[in-house]
Amino acid sequence: MKYKILNTSIDSFGLNETTDVIIKNIDKKKPIYQVSINASKINLIDKEPRLKSIISRADIVNADGMSIIWAARILKVPVKHRVTGVDLFYKLLDISEEKGYSVYFLGATKESITEMISRMRKNHPLLKIAGYHDGYYNDSELIANEIKNSRPDILFLGFSSPQKEIWIEEYQKKVNVPFIMGVGGSFDIYSGKTKRAPKIVQKLGMEWFYRFIQEPVRMYDRYIIGNIIFVKKVLKERFK
Repeated sequence: MKYKILNTSIDSFGLNETTDVIIKNIDKKKPIYQVSINASKINLIDKEPRLKSIISRADIVNADGMSIIWAARILKVPVKHRVTGVDLFYKLLDISEEKGYSVYFLGATKESITEMISRMRKNHPLLKIAGYHDGYYNDSELIANEIKNSRPDILFLGFSSPQKEIWIEEYQKKVNVPFIMGVGGSFDIYSGKTKRAPKIVQKLGMEWFYRFIQEPVRMYDRYIIGNIIFVKKVLKERFK
């Protein structure tokens, strides 16, 4: 069940409930896609009507950032479970290896995705890798055809928003993959290019700050200005 919060709607699923839904649809060969929501995406939705429309049609919408959980508490919305994109990504790799699902990876730089695949083959030796390609290409139709012909059960998109959501909207029907998920920077984390925050920082909901101190200039608008805007949205909704 989805609950309305600010300018979108979010499922109340935890990690296991989310993967249960995904597994059932993969086994039925019913194409669905998942979207993760954080403070940055809430801000982006107001600027991108197309993004809002794509998210509203998503089959699964998870609360990614701890900021969403805090906002839900303040606004008395019963969304209690945080399912980060990277945690779901890692969980689905384990499930895919166990159940024999084939996986295609699209996104990140050539160096990052090549290193990720190398590590993945060591960590998940039984994982069926249908194919992979970096996110820098000229012919989207050619890539879509390659994915379609490789017939994966899962497609992971390592793009930022709204690029990954727009890609899903434009090519979901063409590639006909049972499950598609945008994983943002998860490829860079798996490859070791980007460091994920320690567990204690994750539990405190301060991953955004850990990410910010790694690239303060590039992330200033997203995490400092963006968080201020998000807090204003929450307070406005609370006291209107």
